[in-house]
Amino acid sequence: MEDYSQEDWGNHSQDLHGYPTDQELDEIPLTKRTLKIKQESSEEAQKRDIMQNIVQILESVQLKWELFQSWTDFSRLHLSNKLAIFGIGYNTRWKEDIRYHYAEISSQVPLGKRLREYFNSEKPEGRIIMTRVQKMNWKNVYYKFLEITISEARCLELHMEIDWIPIAHSKPTGGNVVQYLLPGGIPKSPGLYAIGYEECMERPPSPHLERHSLDPGKEGRVDLETLSAQASLQVEIEPTRIIYCYLGIAEVRTLQQCLFLHFQANTKTFSKDWVGINGFLSQNCIVDPGVSPKSIYIKFVEVERDFLSAGSLVECLEKAIGYPLKFNN
Repeated sequence: MEDYSQEDWGNHSQDLHGYPTDQELDEIPLTKRTLKIKQESSEEAQKRDIMQNIVQILESVQLKWELFQSWTDFSRLHLSNKLAIFGIGYNTRWKEDIRYHYAEISSQVPLGKRLREYFNSEKPEGRIIMTRVQKMNWKNVYYKFLEITISEARCLELHMEIDWIPIAHSKPTGGNVVQYLLPGGIPKSPGLYAIGYEECMERPPSPHLERHSLDPGKEGRVDLETLSAQASLQVEIEPTRIIYCYLGIAEVRTLQQCLFLHFQANTKTFSKDWVGINGFLSQNCIVDPGVSPKSIYIKFVEVERDFLSAGSLVECLEKAIGYPLKFNN
């Protein structure tokens, strides 16, 4: 790698991070500054969660790290037109274990181009790596990748970037039967869709609550909200978790047609012999008096029909979420 002056690196670091000066901070009202910090914290947390998910995928398929040596590595691998999940790693002189520096799903830009950016000192990504090697923060730099199809890339996008849509249901009719109310705007085009249900887990009260219940504090006062929480059921409800149970491929029919068949047709013709996702959705429509059906969610993404037959989509999603899909055979 080329020599790079400390002064230039310092200037680049400021440009890269975009930290405001003390004078700029003083000019920003406190409320706006707080909102900005919260927004940045939320965005950083989201990016960290996505990267952690990608790392888990790479680890689950047990890929070997490749030592970066020269540009001929990329030419030899013919990466110019491949899409892939890739990771950049490093080790130090003190610890040989390779750790992740970055991980990404290269679903829009070919893998070869993205790797060149990470190993090119003229690019922001490559500049960071070059400087850490020059300063002996790192010893060697490594990379690993898993080639994916366009449909698998869209499947991972469905998981990590598309929000769940809750499915409403009608009031019970005919005694104990409810009907699903699909939202509007479902595309009349091919693509991928997922169906999930809400799972709320209970856990024992936290040590923090127990500690407050035994020790009201040095000042002899107990927070009213803490008392209220302790007076209620001694459990804490985990944040809503939506469990994937089915991945559908709308190849012959459109997304709208497929989802209609799952959610509308089966409420009219019940059968206890039905199995799979349709049986699950049908049984969920039969409720006891005063009991609500299980909360159901959907998400979908449009994919060109020609790409849908490529790849192993169910296995791709199962690796990403970390558990099997209950109703996909």
